[in-house]
Amino acid sequence: MPPETTTRLGVGLGWRSEIDTVVERQPGLDWVEVVAENICADHLPDSLTVLRERGVTVVPHGVGLGLGGADLPAPGRLARLADAALALGSPLVTEHLAFVRAGGLEAGHLLPVPRTRDSLRVIAENVRIAQEQLPVPLALENTAAQLAWPDDEFSEGEFLAELVERTGVRLLIDVANLHTNRVNLGLDPAAELDRLPLEALAYVHVAGGRLVDGVWHDTHAHPVTEPVLEILAELCARTAPPGVLLERDANFPPPSELAGELDAIRRVLEGSTRR
Repeated sequence: MPPETTTRLGVGLGWRSEIDTVVERQPGLDWVEVVAENICADHLPDSLTVLRERGVTVVPHGVGLGLGGADLPAPGRLARLADAALALGSPLVTEHLAFVRAGGLEAGHLLPVPRTRDSLRVIAENVRIAQEQLPVPLALENTAAQLAWPDDEFSEGEFLAELVERTGVRLLIDVANLHTNRVNLGLDPAAELDRLPLEALAYVHVAGGRLVDGVWHDTHAHPVTEPVLEILAELCARTAPPGVLLERDANFPPPSELAGELDAIRRVLEGSTRR
C-alpha cells in the first residue's frame, strides 16, 4: 500500500557537474537531484558537499538499475545506489520503471516495459528486492515513449497503480513524459493522472523537449513548454506535490533562464486550486 508519510521537498533543480556553481548560487532552491551513476559515494563532488552543509536536500536518481527487465536487480548496482543515499543523507532514492538491458546488451535508452500481467509480476518482485536492499524508500518514474507494446493489458496509470498496490513503492511522475506520450502515442495526460494513486507521489519532474518530424523528443536540453506546465497544473489540481524538480542535462542556458523556468514552476504551484 502507499506510504503514510512523504518528505516535503519543495522546488528543486537537477544537479549536473557542468552547472555546479550555477546550482549552488540559485536563489530559493530547496533541493537538488543527482544522477546516482555519476557520483562516487566515497568521493562526493565538492559542490554537493557545499549544498548539503547549507541544508539543501540531495536525492540520488538512478538510470541504470533496469527494474523493468526479466533479470533480478544486480547487487552491485543496488549497493551503489544504497551507498549514494547514505553518503548524501537522502530521504529517498528514485529510479525509472524501464527496460534497459538483456542478455548482457545495453539498450542505451530507457525503454517502456510491456504492461502485461506477467510483466507486472516480474517487476513487482524486482521492486521488492530493491526495496529490501535500499536504506531509504524507493520511488519509480514513468517513462517517455516513442512506441507502445502491442499486447499491453494495462494503461500506464493502471500499471503503476497496481505496482504501488503490490509493493508500496512510491511514484516519481514526470509531467514532460506524459506530454511526450500524448504527442507520440495519443494518450490523454489527464486520464492517466486520474488513474494514478497520487497518494503515493514522492515528487514531480519537469523538463523540456522538442518536436522533430512529428515526434516529440524528451531532450532535457530545451526550454520547458507551456503544455508541460499545463499538465503540472492538472496534477496540482488533484494533489499538492511534495516536490517539483526541473531537469536540464545539456545545452545549458544562462542562470537567469534557469531561474525563470523555476519561477514558472513556482507560479503553477502557487496558482493551482485543488479539486
